[in-house]
Amino acid sequence: MNAGENQVIGGAAWFCLRSRPKHEHIAADYLRKIGVETFLPRIRFKRVTRQGTVWTTEALFPNYLFARFDWQDSLRRVQAVRGVSGVVHFGKRWPTISEETIQQLRQAVGTDELRVVPARLEPGDEVRIAAGALRGLEAVIARVLPARERVAVLLEFLGRQTTIELPADAVIKQRGAREEIL
Repeated sequence: MNAGENQVIGGAAWFCLRSRPKHEHIAADYLRKIGVETFLPRIRFKRVTRQGTVWTTEALFPNYLFARFDWQDSLRRVQAVRGVSGVVHFGKRWPTISEETIQQLRQAVGTDELRVVPARLEPGDEVRIAAGALRGLEAVIARVLPARERVAVLLEFLGRQTTIELPADAVIKQRGAREEIL
C-alpha cells in the first residue's frame, strides 16, 4: 500500500501513530508489550538550560512514532494503548508507510533507534553561550582550539565586536539537532 491509500487488505503494514506529548517512549513500550513492532527514532543532543548545558534525549518526530500491525485486526487495540492518541488518518483514509521509508530512517538513526548528535564546532557556526557571565548571548565561532578544548568566539558586546576564548562545552550550536539528521 502506498501513502494515502485505504488499508483494506489484511496483513501487517507500517502506520504513523500520534502520541500524547512527551509520551512517545511510553507508547512504544506498551505497544511492544502487546506484540506490536514499533520504531521510535530518537536523538540525543546538548541543550541549554538554566543550570548550563545538559544532554537530552527526544523523539526525532515529537508526538509521533511508527508501528507495524494488521490494520483490520489490531486498530482498536493499538488506539487503546497507553500513551497513544490515535493512528494518523485523513477522514476514512489510513495511510501506510513503505518499508523502504522505515529502513531509510533506521539507517539514519541507527539500530538502537538513538542518534547522538555530536556538537561539532566549526568556524562560522552560530552559537549561544550556555555558561558563565555571558550566558544567553549569541556569538559566532572564529577559531576552534582543539588542543585546549576551547573556542574563540566573535561576540558583539557594548556596540563592538570582541573576540573571547571560552571552553568548548560552554557554547551550544544554534542549528537544531533534528536538522543535523534530516
